[in-house]
Amino acid sequence: MAPMGIRLSPLGVAVFCLLGLGVLYHLYSGFLAGRFSLFGLGGGELGAAGPAGAAEAGAVVDLREMLAVSVLAAVRGGDEVRRVRESNVLHEKSKGKTREGADDKMTSGDVLSNRKMFYLLKTAFPSVQINTEEHVDAADKEVILWDHTIPEDILKEITTPKEVPAESVTVWIDPLDATQEYTEDLRKYVTTMVCVAVNGKPVLGVIHKPFSEYTAWAMVDGGSNVKARSSYNEKIPRIIVSRSHSGMVKQVALQTFGNQTTIIPAGGAGYKVLALLDVPDKSQEKADLYIHVTYIKKWDICAGNAILKALGGHMTTLNGEEISYIGSDGIEGGLLASIRMNHQALVRKLPDLEKTGHK
Repeated sequence: MAPMGIRLSPLGVAVFCLLGLGVLYHLYSGFLAGRFSLFGLGGGELGAAGPAGAAEAGAVVDLREMLAVSVLAAVRGGDEVRRVRESNVLHEKSKGKTREGADDKMTSGDVLSNRKMFYLLKTAFPSVQINTEEHVDAADKEVILWDHTIPEDILKEITTPKEVPAESVTVWIDPLDATQEYTEDLRKYVTTMVCVAVNGKPVLGVIHKPFSEYTAWAMVDGGSNVKARSSYNEKIPRIIVSRSHSGMVKQVALQTFGNQTTIIPAGGAGYKVLALLDVPDKSQEKADLYIHVTYIKKWDICAGNAILKALGGHMTTLNGEEISYIGSDGIEGGLLASIRMNHQALVRKLPDLEKTGHK
């Protein structure tokens, strides 16, 4: 019997229980959604935004706006890279070994730059897939707002919006290219980079040099703030290569182009691409070709690939195949980058480089 002589209606009890269950369901499902979204922000094997980053059906993004945010992200990341280096407290550690057996280094500059770049892009474009070199920890989540300002130099080159389906977009972030050189205080090689690929094809590229504060950007079929040089030497080229295996490339390059060929060892894929262009930076070396013969990650090369493509240049595997920026995070076939040259003729001249790179 109910207290105080009150009789309870069975129907009322049933309604009350159903309402209670409904409240509990919504509370619990909201809790789970929050937990899953947090896990989605974490970097998986690719350092990518997971299920929370999946594009909403029918969502579109404006590539011109993405370029503006990408430039801002590269600069903001570069500010962190420069600040940490100038503090001389890098908190350097190894993530493991590269395929060549060298330490795969990481510093506070990598981590802090990654955080700024990832969350600026993720806040502005929550529907797109973002792949980044470093792990993104949900505990360090920041809301970094973009004020929707598009710089005048971008508006001048790209006068109208360019919308694409959000689900077709993949962003690749390199928060600190040339970490090895960064730890050695070889500052000229260091860059921060952002690339936007649409259906696997690179269409936007940003390369920022934090220590000279120079930024190159380009959009395929859009515009750019950088250009090719007026001439290149195809017969006796200056070839820029990785510092870690310059001898390997030199042997084959001398056989192919002759003893007068110049080999330029350098750090950082972003720096090497800029060496092919007309860059107003006194610390930037100049080259005619960029050759890489070992495994390389896509966040290292996507931005440079997009810039070269926008300017009429090429970046392919050593076999001349186009590089897709979806799926796995690296490529096995080495790479060859050129501009204002017969790229396929160069590919045919270098038949042995890929085999050399796999020895």
